[in-house]
Amino acid sequence: MALTLAEKILKAHLLEGEMIKGSEIGIKIDQTLTQDATGTMAYLQFEAIGIPKVKTELSVSYIDHNMLQSGFENADDHAFLSSVAKKYGIYFSRPGNGICHQVHLERFGIPGKTLLGSDSHTPTGGGIGMISIGAGGLDVAVAMAGSPFYLTYPKILGIKLSGKLMPNVSAKDVILEVLHRISVKGGVGKIVEYFGEGVKNLSIPQRATITNMGAELGATCSVFPSDEKTKEFMALQGRENDYIELSADVDAEYDEIIEINLNEIVPLAACPHSPDAIKTVEEIGEIAVNQVCVGSCTNSSYNDLAIVAAILKGHTVAENVSLTISPGSKQVYEMIAQSGVLNDLITSGARIVEAGCGPCIGMGQSPSTDAVSLRTFNRNFEGRSGTKSAQVYLVSPEVAAAAALTGKMTDPRTLGEAKITDFNGTVDLSDNMVVAPLEDGSKVEIVRGPNIKQLPINAGFDSTITGEILLKVGDNITTDDIMPAGAKVLPLRSNIPEISKHVFAGIDACFHDRALSKNGGFIVGGSNYGQGSSREHAALAPMYLGIKAVIAKSFARIHRANLINFGIMPLTFINETDYDRLIQSETIIINDIVSKLQNSENLIIKTANGDVEVNAGLSGRQINIMLSGGLLNYIKKK
Repeated sequence: MALTLAEKILKAHLLEGEMIKGSEIGIKIDQTLTQDATGTMAYLQFEAIGIPKVKTELSVSYIDHNMLQSGFENADDHAFLSSVAKKYGIYFSRPGNGICHQVHLERFGIPGKTLLGSDSHTPTGGGIGMISIGAGGLDVAVAMAGSPFYLTYPKILGIKLSGKLMPNVSAKDVILEVLHRISVKGGVGKIVEYFGEGVKNLSIPQRATITNMGAELGATCSVFPSDEKTKEFMALQGRENDYIELSADVDAEYDEIIEINLNEIVPLAACPHSPDAIKTVEEIGEIAVNQVCVGSCTNSSYNDLAIVAAILKGHTVAENVSLTISPGSKQVYEMIAQSGVLNDLITSGARIVEAGCGPCIGMGQSPSTDAVSLRTFNRNFEGRSGTKSAQVYLVSPEVAAAAALTGKMTDPRTLGEAKITDFNGTVDLSDNMVVAPLEDGSKVEIVRGPNIKQLPINAGFDSTITGEILLKVGDNITTDDIMPAGAKVLPLRSNIPEISKHVFAGIDACFHDRALSKNGGFIVGGSNYGQGSSREHAALAPMYLGIKAVIAKSFARIHRANLINFGIMPLTFINETDYDRLIQSETIIINDIVSKLQNSENLIIKTANGDVEVNAGLSGRQINIMLSGGLLNYIKKK
């Protein structure tokens, strides 16, 4: 039978289940990655499993998020992560080496392999033909222990590309066009696979931009073929032996097909406050811009920074604009230094930020009150920048540079074609900022600072649960809404009692205190509840506060999995109109949960307004996880 590329890789890694759309499968994970905002908890969970060494082909721990060291917490966590890596056989990418997705693409990713990462933008690896999936830290910990990763066998959405991008139009505009067509919910339950003649006209960094921001579609992952462009990229990295050619069969069938002619793509922007609020730059008009930030795991390659330098060369950043540049990796930093791109950026007035995530997660460079901020990032959720009133637009490096130059939203095509400085130097492949694991780390002592607190474990599961609806929210609630990031909160990722004080802080500042005083309860949400980051703290902290179930119209994939992992039931309405019947502050009861789950029956919520029918939609394995009180308890029992 003819197969798509995604189907070929999944089939080669299938350990449990059958390749039937909508059924649960378990796949072998070849590689894992973590970053410091999620990794500390992931490794505490790995320790709790009790495995002496990781069982993957390769696991890497990156430091790229929590690098603003305004107190001891982040530095202490880094020392913990360094010692864990030595003890358990994990590569350690030191602070300053770069963003996990950029570095992994350059130095570790291999076409045809599977990668599981505790960061939602792990699908970046699909740019070189990997099945790269974002997940919660506990799922990654379990994969490092050698267990399969379980997912619903997805539909395959084929995107057929033709043509070639016009000057000053970017790969960022391609993924913004896809978001415009199918929305932040359009990829749920799907793998997005790119094919067609237009693929050969996209470089690996361009493909990685597209697969990276495919996370905003809600997709399981995105993937491009591995072809001559991939071979060239791997050769540049001194990793020719890792290259293999991979593509879909000629007569492969996709569940859906979208056709995009690259010639017809124009400069686009995602308007506040959603990645799918798409307009053309021309439609938005020449609004005044206060801040421009270039970088993130979406747009921080050499070419991304070189095009900004080319547009700005010989000019000075507009006086009303603050421009920051965040290189994606040490390698990129060295390349822009060798080529003169860095000099051009500095001369123009750009502010250079270290190679890391930084402003993308609200870790510094928050805009001023009511500012318009143009960012080459992947998310513009309200308040994510660190300034709740800021109006954040997601744009390409070309649009960002044009705005930095003119001080207003500007279509870069009006400036004429800018010629980037080609890199003709020598790429440093020393990996001197990566610490290889010890052959035997059994005698290594784990470093635990005072911010490393004990991992909270769910006590168990009750067949009847009762409690108050502590909060009712609308559609598209993000994990940033549930568990904010930023310089104030991120350093608390290894301290659940402290970080739980910030759950829903931007929506309801009293939520934490109310949850404790009521001994937990329920949350009611709309559609696509939990979209965005993979941060499992958005489930772990609510579990710590006693949340028993979340009742929503629908869930984002990773967050739903995280809720199950921590023993919180993700319940969906059989009739979505029943959403209106659940009232915040009322007490509800759910009876006979165990028997109904085991018999695949719908659950009944007893409310003051009558019965509400809901469905947990759990597989047999997930039912056992739930009845165990979460994945960690389940794994330890096994």
